[in-house]
Amino acid sequence: MNCVVIYDIVEDKVRNKIADVCLDFGLQRIQYSAFFGELSHNQKETLFKKVKRLIGEKPGNIQIFPVCEKDLALKLEYINEKDRKED
Repeated sequence: MNCVVIYDIVEDKVRNKIADVCLDFGLQRIQYSAFFGELSHNQKETLFKKVKRLIGEKPGNIQIFPVCEKDLALKLEYINEKDRKED
């Protein structure tokens, strides 16, 4: 299933580790703290457990939203990279 993963984490070290976990699961970064991609039910549960462990008792939250194909077809997107700095 397609999923959007968003998180709000205060601590930089933990936030970076969560981004790495999302990338390890093959998700694509769509915003600084938002990822999108296909996850099986088991992958979704495993990702959620790993991230919860990383956050631990620190302030933060993570949310994973399944997105059906019908809703995905209605997606609107605008990307303007004109002023974006190159890495």
